[in-house]
Amino acid sequence: MSWQATVVTLFPDMFPGPLGQSLAGRALENGVWSCRTEDLREHGLGRHRAVDDTPFGGGAGMVIRPDVADAALAATQAGANIPRVYLTPRGRPLAQADVRRYAAGPGVMLLCGRFEGVDERFLQARGVEQVSIGDYVLSGGETAALVLLDACVRLLPGVMGSEQSGVEESFSDGLLEYPHYTRPAVWDGHEVPEVLLSGNHAAIARWRQAQAEETTRERRPDLWSAWLARKNGNRTEAVGGATQADLGV
Repeated sequence: MSWQATVVTLFPDMFPGPLGQSLAGRALENGVWSCRTEDLREHGLGRHRAVDDTPFGGGAGMVIRPDVADAALAATQAGANIPRVYLTPRGRPLAQADVRRYAAGPGVMLLCGRFEGVDERFLQARGVEQVSIGDYVLSGGETAALVLLDACVRLLPGVMGSEQSGVEESFSDGLLEYPHYTRPAVWDGHEVPEVLLSGNHAAIARWRQAQAEETTRERRPDLWSAWLARKNGNRTEAVGGATQADLGV
C-alpha cells in the first residue's frame, strides 16, 4: 500500500501544489504516496457552512469549532495508527526524528488551522499532535503542511535516487551537513579545499565530520549542545561497560 497523506483544510485546491512536481510528483504519479483532502467547509454549520465562532473570554479573531473539526476528522476515516498532526505556532518544533517517524508509518493526517486556531478541546480529546515548522506566523497551516509532507515524501523508499543522500544530510545525526563543492576546481579565484581532490576517502570523511561539527557549533548552538550531550553520554556508557567487563560484573 502507498503512503497516504490526508489533509483537512479550508483550501483543498492548495494540494498537492508543489508536491506534484519533481521527485515528489513522480512518486505521486507512480503510486508511492497519495494525497487526499477533506474540505473543512463541507462540515460547516447552517446555510453559510460556518466553521468558526467567536472565542470565549473575548479577543480578536475567530476559532474553528470542535464539532466541525471532529466531523471532518471522522470523514477522513484515518485509522487509529495514523498520526494526527495540527500545524500551529504553538506546537513543538518539527524535527527530523518526527519526519522519520511519520514516513516510516502508513501515512499522516494533517489539520490545517486558520483564523486564531482550533478549539483546544478537540485537539486534546482526539490525541492530535501540535507541531510547528518555525517561530513565525503564517496565514494558515496549508503551507506548513506542504513543508511537512515534502520532508516525509522524500524519505519514502525509491523517491530519492541515492539512499545515502538521506543518511548524510543535515540533522540525520544531529549535526548540520558539511559544505559541498563541484567543478570547476577554481572559480572566481576561490579553490576547492585540497583534501577533496586528494582521493583519500578517510581524510575526506574526517574533514567532512570536522566541517559539520564546526558549522553546527557556529550556526546552531542548540543543536551543538544536544549533540555534545549525546556524544559524551555514549562515551560514558561505553567506558562504564568496559569497566564492568574488566571487573567481571
